[in-house]
Amino acid sequence: MSDVVTFGETMLRLSPPDHRRLEDTDELELRAAGAESNVAIAAQRLGSADSTWTSKLPDSPLGRRVVAELNKYGIETDVVWSDEGRQGTYYLEHGGKPRGTNVIYDRGNTAISTAEAQEFDVDLIQGADVFFTTGITPALSPTLRETTMNMLKAARQGGTTTAFDFNYRRKLWSPEEAKGTLTKLFPGIDVLVIAARDAQNVLDIDGDPRQLAHTLGSQFDFTTVVVTRGSKGALAWHDNTVYDHGAYETETVDPIGTGDAFTGAFLARRLDGDDVPTALEYGAATAALKRTIPGDVALVTREEVEGVVSEDDEEISR
Repeated sequence: MSDVVTFGETMLRLSPPDHRRLEDTDELELRAAGAESNVAIAAQRLGSADSTWTSKLPDSPLGRRVVAELNKYGIETDVVWSDEGRQGTYYLEHGGKPRGTNVIYDRGNTAISTAEAQEFDVDLIQGADVFFTTGITPALSPTLRETTMNMLKAARQGGTTTAFDFNYRRKLWSPEEAKGTLTKLFPGIDVLVIAARDAQNVLDIDGDPRQLAHTLGSQFDFTTVVVTRGSKGALAWHDNTVYDHGAYETETVDPIGTGDAFTGAFLARRLDGDDVPTALEYGAATAALKRTIPGDVALVTREEVEGVVSEDDEEISR
């Protein structure tokens, strides 16, 4: 059995090289990319946990490409293969200011959009220490809204800790739709990760990040609430106490997957027995390293992360 089981869609990401535009490129770089698989990889690399990513994919060369790439990163895959539905993709244009980075989704009629809870191995989920998914998954189809809720319920019934990244995507649904659906999932969640902007703009909660964490922690039955603040780092509410950690200095090569790297490292260190402040520290360091790496995946080592942490500690002690 795996220690961490994640559930969601992993797409194929196609990107023009050298910050070129899609309409002007004659080549595309292909990578596997998905929040839940990114978290599984980061968790396995930053702790002693074994990770499994579970999903539904088309039985096609593109679906098999996803599995082959994830296996290459060392995680297990538990896939429901389908003769119907397609492989989700997205196109990514990197650009500096003022153009910025642009994401174009092509994930309609995908195999995972029809996934139902009974198709998956409940023993795998209930045998894990942590079951993780995100708010992206229920945004993909009405079927997946019910499936996500049922899988969270199954995890809870088996005594598995449930972790959930709110992960609002405005290109997938409106704030009103997201709030109405995701708050219904909250009773089945132990650990919530949410961006401060999403708590404010989607959940309509007022206040600074510290107040947001307290409000979410007191209003819902979460064990831990992690509020991310982008370049300002993150904080966590746990046992009615808020712990704060800033972001580490980094040079950004590719920002995609930064939040997933943070979450995977945070969960890994908590599973290994670290306290919340230490888990925040590792999460922030992993996120900083991820921004230096092309692609969605945090291909970092624990030694590299500890190097960032210790270097910062040395600066503070001088």
